Amino acid sequence: MQYSHITNKVAEVSRQAGAFIREQRRIFDPSKIEYKGLNDLVSYVDKTAEQMIVAGLHDILPEAGFITEEKTINKTGERFNWIIDPLDGTTNFIHGLPTFSVSIALKEYDELVIGVVYEVNLDECFYAWKDSPAYLNGIEIKVSQTDTMGASLLATGFPYYDFAKQAIYINLFADLMRNTHGLRRIGSAAVDLAYTACGRFDGFYEYNLNAWDVAAGILIVKQAGGHIVNFKGGDEVIETREILATNGKITGELLDKIQQYFK
Repeated sequence: MQYSHITNKVAEVSRQAGAFIREQRRIFDPSKIEYKGLNDLVSYVDKTAEQMIVAGLHDILPEAGFITEEKTINKTGERFNWIIDPLDGTTNFIHGLPTFSVSIALKEYDELVIGVVYEVNLDECFYAWKDSPAYLNGIEIKVSQTDTMGASLLATGFPYYDFAKQAIYINLFADLMRNTHGLRRIGSAAVDLAYTACGRFDGFYEYNLNAWDVAAGILIVKQAGGHIVNFKGGDEVIETREILATNGKITGELLDKIQQYFK
């Protein structure tokens, strides 16, 4: 399997979808917003972008199935499955905030083998494949060398519909505010992971995310030399819906801090 060749094609699919999203942002009508649930927004842009991505990926690997956020297709592959978020950061998009992305991963059986995150507004395409380095627009990227939590800049996301752990999360956030260089909440987990992979962030943590939010970013972080664990320190983050991504140097400190609150 020529993962590198496929990845280049996937990156082009992500750019084509991104161009559509960018153009629609210019003319977007807020009256077209739909609600999938509490604070869970969607529009025709998400759905159309997903259909474009599905069609492009089908041409690349016809036998593959799809796991998609907007569920515009129902097809499961025996060996290969694409994991797609056509517009990660929909709330940002709707409100005109310039951070949103296309996220595409390929899973072969149970292993992530390709990851592509395209940040639409900056025209930045992050990607990696099995056993490759990680790249940003063709240039190899690495995680940061920050070796203490106190010197780190972190990213996170806030609960927006399940508030059962809200108090815990806010208390952890306040603690980390006092003991790091700061925290950022960009609004796209795929971008948070990509920025961790290229060293802009030293770490990222969040819970209650879906596979399409994180699958591509997980592989990119790992291939950039980073570390991915759940809040218990285990390897499984998609099923547990808990993710801590770091440069590998601050995992222990940050995990200890998270576990003080998420017991």
